[in-house]
Amino acid sequence: MKQYALKIRPHHYIAVIAIVTLLATLVFSPINTLFSEQQQLTAGLIGCALILFATSVLPEYVTALLLMAGAMLLQIAPASVVFSGFASTACWLIFAGLIIGIAINTTGLTTRVAGLFSPKMTHSYPVLITTTVVIAMTSGFLMPSSIGRAILLMPIAVAIAKRCGFCTTDNGYIGVALAAAFGCHVPTFSILPANVPNMVFIGAAETIHQWTPAYGDYLLLHFPLLGFAKALILIALILRFYPDIPKQQQRAPQTTALSTDEIKLLLLLITTLILWVIDSIHHISAAWIGLTTACILLLPGIGLVNKQQFNSQFNIGSLLFVVGILSLGAIINDSGLGNLMGNYLNTWLPLSPDTPFINFMVLAFTAGTTAIVTTLPGVPAVLTPFAQQLSLNSGFSIETVLMTQVLGYSTVVFTFQSAPLVVAMQLSGVPLSHAAKLCIPLTLVTIAILFPLDYIWWLLLGYIE
Repeated sequence: MKQYALKIRPHHYIAVIAIVTLLATLVFSPINTLFSEQQQLTAGLIGCALILFATSVLPEYVTALLLMAGAMLLQIAPASVVFSGFASTACWLIFAGLIIGIAINTTGLTTRVAGLFSPKMTHSYPVLITTTVVIAMTSGFLMPSSIGRAILLMPIAVAIAKRCGFCTTDNGYIGVALAAAFGCHVPTFSILPANVPNMVFIGAAETIHQWTPAYGDYLLLHFPLLGFAKALILIALILRFYPDIPKQQQRAPQTTALSTDEIKLLLLLITTLILWVIDSIHHISAAWIGLTTACILLLPGIGLVNKQQFNSQFNIGSLLFVVGILSLGAIINDSGLGNLMGNYLNTWLPLSPDTPFINFMVLAFTAGTTAIVTTLPGVPAVLTPFAQQLSLNSGFSIETVLMTQVLGYSTVVFTFQSAPLVVAMQLSGVPLSHAAKLCIPLTLVTIAILFPLDYIWWLLLGYIE
């Protein structure tokens, strides 16, 4: 019988030390007086899951399953909460995206579209990365869902990388995948309806404080730095960490007629995209539109994904991972840990009307720290109820306090915080460790450079007096 040996790597030791330290702190330190017994169990389970996600000691889908199993065994939340990820729209958007991805690959439509772009992009690797990021970011003005953008753009980006002669382990392939994944998600936080955290932010601000940010005001405040400037930084980091040279120059492909399958898929994708773009008119969730598209693609004799292709190419691990991440946020909210943390933050934060720059940095950093615990969509849900008190303590208007949340939840420290980023990387086939490698320096540059520049920009616009 063949024996398999477990290779112990440095991050295994880091994970073990972190988990032991966390559990010891929760049990033996004075901090345990802050939590009820049930909340201690929840904090321990959530903390262990976050450490495993961050260190990738286990496959992400295994950690997700362990999180849900542990929550049920410890009875820290009802099944409706623990498995709420399966009922979320994000779950079914991902399902639809995986089916669409199979279809566009098997029909050859991806290769055709990639062939149209690649001759203009393969002569220069910087041009390739820059163009990928710009196209991905610009798509945020057209499509309301980061996951939807990743679903459509990632297969094309991967095909272009392959046409440049890059193998899946080459820096060039990884760089293109990262450009598409981060480009369609991170800079688009500066575009109001472009992702889920922004929608949660709008809903919470309107419900609790009767204030809704205007599209133009929001864009002017955030896009110059959190959008455009961060995209430039993203491009520079990818070129720095994943340098490469296209291995083959592509000529313009010979024009051939579209096949019947390509025409069917193209019409279906165009229809889906139009329905996604006009969702404010028909009020049907992008998830249910995507699910309908997936069902059509799976129909025997009509669709383009047969049973064999579904069984062999459908990535259930990606789906389980994202479901686990969504369930993690639901468990935190159900346990009261999010509100508890918000209350203590409101008490502990060093805010004073006499120190506006410190206030600005503290509020932005608080939102970013909250996002590590609650994931990105949880930030406005946790912090918005305390905006009135934070406004009084800081001397900022409620609108300014609320807008600082965007600085925090647009800063992705760990990949598990962002479901769209995870989905995009899964679709590309590039390990999440590469996304994690990019997240940390992007975070450091954002805090050290973009946050202070944002402060100056907000001063000029009159948001800070």
